[in-house]
Amino acid sequence: MKFYIKTYGCQMNERDSEAAASALIASGYEMVNEEGKADILLFNTCSVRDQAERKALGKVGILIKLKKEKPHIIIGVLGCMAQRLKEKIIEDIPHVDFVAGTEQFHRLPEIIASVLSKRKHIVAIDADSEIIERLAGHLYSDNQISAYISVMRGCNRFCSYCIVPYVRGNERSRPMEDIIAEAGRLVDAGIREIILLGQNIASYGLEGRGQPTESSPFAELLARLNAIEGLVRIRFTSPHPQYFNEKLIDAVAMLQKVCKNVHLPMQSGSDRILKLMNRHYTAEKYLSIVNSLKAKAPGITFSTDIIVGFPTETEADFNDTRQLMQAVEYDNAYIFKYSTRSGTKAAEMKDDVPQSIKEERNQILLADLARTTEEHNRKIVGADVEVLVEGVSKRNSTRWCGRSDSNKVVVFDPVPGIKIGDLAKFKITRATAMTLFG
Repeated sequence: MKFYIKTYGCQMNERDSEAAASALIASGYEMVNEEGKADILLFNTCSVRDQAERKALGKVGILIKLKKEKPHIIIGVLGCMAQRLKEKIIEDIPHVDFVAGTEQFHRLPEIIASVLSKRKHIVAIDADSEIIERLAGHLYSDNQISAYISVMRGCNRFCSYCIVPYVRGNERSRPMEDIIAEAGRLVDAGIREIILLGQNIASYGLEGRGQPTESSPFAELLARLNAIEGLVRIRFTSPHPQYFNEKLIDAVAMLQKVCKNVHLPMQSGSDRILKLMNRHYTAEKYLSIVNSLKAKAPGITFSTDIIVGFPTETEADFNDTRQLMQAVEYDNAYIFKYSTRSGTKAAEMKDDVPQSIKEERNQILLADLARTTEEHNRKIVGADVEVLVEGVSKRNSTRWCGRSDSNKVVVFDPVPGIKIGDLAKFKITRATAMTLFG
């Protein structure tokens, strides 16, 4: 039988989909890239924002016509939204055959087989610790040079705006030896860059032990990966600032293969709002981490997540965010307008910032970001930048592209002898806010 999988949301979801697809292929199913060719339609969903859920539910809902035309087709809803809504999905959309939560991906072959044999609805949302060890499979495409590795699942932080701990469960870290072995297999298959994934990745190995300031198992993991021959770059996302101790700062700064670009979610620059968000750090603490990284790794760049219009956010709170953003000088930022997320602590607060004010603050920060990024990129013109070559540019087939260590896209004319996966230096001749040209 043939299956098609559609993924909504974050990189963790993308990695879950890849691992689930690998498990299905190993069980004899065939993966197709077109919905119309599939016997099994799978939708890996996101619950972080209400809009993401509405989009997924809308897509699944309109499949009722297809189900009537082809009653043999199996439709499954997976992931975070499945974990949150459970039986309600089937109650509202009865043509869905099964719902599988965030800890059931490794059981998909078994679940689908049960649907085929019994032809009855299945809701599988139980916790299952086996998932940590059973989702290491990968799919490889031609000329692929980067791959994701999930090093942990879940989150213990319970930020007041976030649904993740409720749908992904508590933090559980994979054994370090399993991660090293997976990375080794990827490098043997031709992968040159790995991206480590975890909802609170800097707390890797610390679940149940709080935050001992002298210890960082994640820094130890980075050092072990740095020693793998043939691997040239290591990236990771997403760390909580509270876990960025000196050992981790030193690892990022000193380990050659760890890219000097850190995604460090800030969310707000107001200490009052940070407390309401349950973030457990201050703006001063956040900036001290950034400054320490800048001092030990000159040229390091940062990206972040920011929420504008959180309940009770005043103009002064917003200005604190703007000032911290300018002090850090981010190269990229994902700026979100706050919206109530049912089931979170913040949903108990009144969403009292008018939408027009959220829009205005969002646009102000985006304009600030564009100016900073363009200024940073202009300063690189004339410099030599090492690029991991990715291949033909998606926007211009006559040119090639790659990424710098600081995660900047570099576009260049084809060079004889250079191939995908090479590390090559290019002199930057021109820059825009988003792209370098070499």
